[in-house]
Amino acid sequence: MKFIISSTLLSSHLQAVSRVVNSKNTLPILDCFLFELKDGVLSVTASDSETTLVTSVEVAESDGNGRIAMLSKMLLDALKEIPEQPLTFDANPSSLEITILYQNGKCSLMGQDADEYPTSAILSNKAVQVEMDAMVLLNGINRTAFSMGDDDIRQVMNGIFFDITPDDITMVATDGFKLVRYKILSCKGNTKSSFIFPKKPVLLLKSLLSREQGLVKIEFDERNAVFTLSSYRMVCRLIEELYPKYNSVIPTDNPYKATVDRMSLLGALKRVSVFSPKAINLVGLSLSNGKLRISAQDMDYSTSAEETLPCQYTDKPMSIGFNSLFLIDMLNAIPSTEVVLELADPSRVGVVVPAEQEEDEDLLTLLLPIALD
Repeated sequence: MKFIISSTLLSSHLQAVSRVVNSKNTLPILDCFLFELKDGVLSVTASDSETTLVTSVEVAESDGNGRIAMLSKMLLDALKEIPEQPLTFDANPSSLEITILYQNGKCSLMGQDADEYPTSAILSNKAVQVEMDAMVLLNGINRTAFSMGDDDIRQVMNGIFFDITPDDITMVATDGFKLVRYKILSCKGNTKSSFIFPKKPVLLLKSLLSREQGLVKIEFDERNAVFTLSSYRMVCRLIEELYPKYNSVIPTDNPYKATVDRMSLLGALKRVSVFSPKAINLVGLSLSNGKLRISAQDMDYSTSAEETLPCQYTDKPMSIGFNSLFLIDMLNAIPSTEVVLELADPSRVGVVVPAEQEEDEDLLTLLLPIALD
């Protein structure tokens, strides 16, 4: 098979799918890209056996169809040194010889048998299908991904839970300390269904969606999901466990509410948290009439800091402690100018929500407290 393609076009597509490839693979063939040429369209596949990403691009010229595998790292390293120009690939799937011609030279390498490359999973006839706008899906990932877990024991928390109903689609992420619930009111399914989208493909999809427009088709069954974009198709293995009943941990009666400027609070937390104990990153929030005091103290190093911000608060004085890094992550994920802190007492979870929700959105974050000394 033979084809001509732009060097920068090919390189950008290879860079996108290369994020799937692990640094160490149990199957040597997974160190390769699978190239498939058919009727002038080049498809490149990368896989780690659980997640497979395929990109398709039209070539400038082609002669014949075929399939061959090429070492991903060698190909990427070679292409990044070649400026924009047409590349001519001449590959022989029988002898596995590959020649790449460019303006001032050529390179030769040996490919591998394409038949050794694992095939991606096929969904069952019970698969559910929904569609989401690419930017809406990207916003959902941006709002929730920071709260995904990274726990070898509790695998169920290492991803984003998609809870699909005929009324809306809710994306949830939690690591057991913080939780985000993001309802997308503009999207809905035909029936009630759900799946847990694992962390690695979540981050892969996030990198693709930033350049995407239009609708993303999502299909899934009990074991696998397929995300179809304009030039990419991702198949991933799902986390096959029962997700925690997230609504049961969201308090409905936190009576004490304080409204504060989000960026002012974010800046104060970043400055004050420098002086918090590094093991737990504890900061204290103390509310009194119209004021929010943020404080931190590290007894081991005899350091401390505090700042006071104006806020809308008229209830009884109270203090509560949080992990500053978690709270900063939550505030970064909220788009509104002001946020509302909803509290009950120092031992119960605190809720942080936007003072004004975005259109067709309902965003809620909660965080477990840390006892103040």
